[in-house]
Amino acid sequence: MDKVLGTLNGMDFTIGDTLLELSYLIAALLFVFGLKLLSHPETARRGNLWAAGGMGLAMITTLLLHKNAAGQGIALTNVWIIMAAIGVGAAIGWIIARKIKMTAMPQLVSFYNATGGAASALVALLEYPNALAGDVGSILVTVLGLIIGAVAFSGSMIAYGKLDGKIGDVMKPFRTYINLVLLISTLGLGVFIIASPNPPTEMVWAIYALLAISLIYGVMFVLPIGGADMPVVISLLNSFTGIAAAMAGFIYNNQAMILGGILVGAAGMILTLLMCKAMNRSLINVIIGAFGGGGAAIDREQGNIKEIQLSDAAVLLSYSQKIVVIPGYGLAAAQAQHMVHELDTILEGKGIDVRYAIHPVAGRMPGHMNVLLAEADVPYEQLVEMDEINPDVQNVDVAIVIGANDVVNPAAYDDPSSPIFGMPIIDAHLAKNIIIMKRGMGKGYAGIENFLFFNNKTRMLFGDAKSSIQKLVSEIKSM
Repeated sequence: MDKVLGTLNGMDFTIGDTLLELSYLIAALLFVFGLKLLSHPETARRGNLWAAGGMGLAMITTLLLHKNAAGQGIALTNVWIIMAAIGVGAAIGWIIARKIKMTAMPQLVSFYNATGGAASALVALLEYPNALAGDVGSILVTVLGLIIGAVAFSGSMIAYGKLDGKIGDVMKPFRTYINLVLLISTLGLGVFIIASPNPPTEMVWAIYALLAISLIYGVMFVLPIGGADMPVVISLLNSFTGIAAAMAGFIYNNQAMILGGILVGAAGMILTLLMCKAMNRSLINVIIGAFGGGGAAIDREQGNIKEIQLSDAAVLLSYSQKIVVIPGYGLAAAQAQHMVHELDTILEGKGIDVRYAIHPVAGRMPGHMNVLLAEADVPYEQLVEMDEINPDVQNVDVAIVIGANDVVNPAAYDDPSSPIFGMPIIDAHLAKNIIIMKRGMGKGYAGIENFLFFNNKTRMLFGDAKSSIQKLVSEIKSM
């Protein structure tokens, strides 16, 4: 029998309650420890496992030890339903994670963000009628959970569509005014619900109306965001999902949900701000600036495109001392990460220093290139961040740009009319020689011309990146 240890706020406090709170404390410590390990690629996988273990502990102890205000535990029937739902969700997640391609990883992250936001919004929607009339605190967290969760859900689904190329930019001339009206309506209705003297059971119509407006606002909030800003938006929506989960934790007075949500929300917001800093832009500018929408560039002579043959590229690389590989989304699209690692291994065998220059927003999500190259077992020591590599680029014999566009575009330095003007880039244009691997002359995700293509030191190696690198490896081996 669960022994009563004391009374807190008029409620008996038992051994089961003590064990439950202790498990939440241990779970919180595991969350923090996991986040610490996630700060380095070598320990990131272990960090995920430790944090997942903390969440598993919190889930198990909640099912076994949680009691409501009347001192009743979770009904056995409900426990089996919950376990079945967890099993189905785990199986689906396992299958998706095993089959997903690296190129679709940003879409998967957006989809996961959406599910987290939807879960939090549903918690708020279902629990609102149970809130106490006059209890402003409980109604406040319920309304906030609904708004933030709904925005995170619909916004993440739009981000998924944009990343997958299924959704373009629509209603461009009117979007600012529409978003302003929707934002004011969302906040106004939320304040009305919180301040209403009517009991929650009589305000259900308002909470459903708030859900609808919040969902629409989430769509319109993300829809105008430019392509090059999508990594920032993904991390921002991830932060929203964490905050929504924390609100759900407040609704249930569950410390594990509160702490987990706060950690996710804080980590997502810190990452968002760091990425904004890397782009030399404010978060407000990202949200309302529609960066990457294909802005105009100054009218200047483009110059001539110069190609390079595989044999010449092989000779140039073989007789270099320093080489920097600059990866972008095109590397992921071509699934060429394993071939590029084979290339750098061969070149290092010749005594050549080969490093990878990583831009903070290269790819379609934060850390996309790091994850891609880690999958190919590229040593972490070879991955060098932009700020560290740029001072040495002028001493590099060859900069190999594989599928990167906007993150090496000199327009960021010399074209005030460009939408990427002021964004820090990798200084590939300062290298002694530049080889750019591309299928064609297509523009990057920001939709603007890359004048690095016309640099006198640039040579274009057209074709599929994986095939081109494979042939390049064969040429170097035969020398």
